[in-house]
Amino acid sequence: MALYRRFSRVYGTLHRHGRLAAAATLSGHSSAGKAFPQHPSIPSFSNSLTPFDPTNSTYKHFICTRFYPENQTLVQLLHYSTLASPKKENDDKHSGKNNGLEVLSWIDLYLPKKIRPYARLARLDKPIGTWLLAWPCMWSITMAAESGSLPDVKMMALFGCGALLLRGAGCTINDLLDRDIDTKVERTRLRPVASGALTPFQGLCFLGFQLLLGLGILLQLNNFSQILGASSLLLVFSYPLMKRFTFWPQAYLGLTFNWGALLGWAAIRGSLDPAVVLPLYASGVFWTLVYDTIYAHQDKDDDLKVGVKSTALRFGDSTKEWLTGFGLACIGSLALSGLNAEIGWPYYAFLAAASSHLAWQIRTVDLSCRADCNKKFVSNKWFGAIVYSGILFGRLFS
Repeated sequence: MALYRRFSRVYGTLHRHGRLAAAATLSGHSSAGKAFPQHPSIPSFSNSLTPFDPTNSTYKHFICTRFYPENQTLVQLLHYSTLASPKKENDDKHSGKNNGLEVLSWIDLYLPKKIRPYARLARLDKPIGTWLLAWPCMWSITMAAESGSLPDVKMMALFGCGALLLRGAGCTINDLLDRDIDTKVERTRLRPVASGALTPFQGLCFLGFQLLLGLGILLQLNNFSQILGASSLLLVFSYPLMKRFTFWPQAYLGLTFNWGALLGWAAIRGSLDPAVVLPLYASGVFWTLVYDTIYAHQDKDDDLKVGVKSTALRFGDSTKEWLTGFGLACIGSLALSGLNAEIGWPYYAFLAAASSHLAWQIRTVDLSCRADCNKKFVSNKWFGAIVYSGILFGRLFS
């Protein structure tokens, strides 16, 4: 509310005086001629007075960007937004760039200042990664339920919390190992470790804290599941290095992110049924190759400059043909897993709907537009939800 009231006062002052000089009231300066500290993500600007037109679309960034640090950088952001070119704004909208600025999230609004970098390090403001990690777990747990029965709710809650913690730990490991690369990539250069908001030691301590909480969840599973779950840490710790050595880091991510397809079944049954869990695991790997290749197209230009590899660079103009193959393999593996698990007919109806969603992604994605790539990537939470709904109703009617 304090931020809203401050914005209201400044907006009213600017509107009455029609001058950017009134922006100095934000930080207690008496005039706009004083110099403000320059944040590296904000270009320099002149102190010339510019008429203020609140209906002009170039003021869009004024209310949606972060403020570095607090009041003084807010003034610079205001100057930058008002002097922005409409054409540049349209170009950035198409490319998905944000000029190094971050949109305000619930982290900025509700968490204490000291905690915010840790929350960003764990990507708590971007839950899509947790969804993508959790869905294979939920598929497996529900598929392992007895015919005509609902899945184990307690186990699903444990795996949901585990997905949140493991995803945060994976992001922390990634940012620690990639901190030199992240500073050279437009989309990642403001991450907490890369930007200096957290030191590597602080990141390492936070990693230990997350792994300790994850261990508490793992110890509540049976012995077989504990061993199986602990073995996934090798994949988690080594994945961030893969982009340095192979054009297939997305495949390695698939092996890592879909480990829950094995672990969920083991947590319920105490063992693995290869005829069911291996096709389910493979379907998750193929699914990851689809969504993470789309995601990788956001960074392909920066990846070329930095020298890291990805399937986006490997496939190039043939990306959609590769994605089609991976999509067909994903749906085929899901069908085989359901057949071997003797799931009822509703599963296949939902699987047809999931196939349509995957086809829509591949057919309509604009691989040259960062914003559209991100939109299609985020939509995969609905693919996971559709498949889960099919398994749930298929198990109830089997």
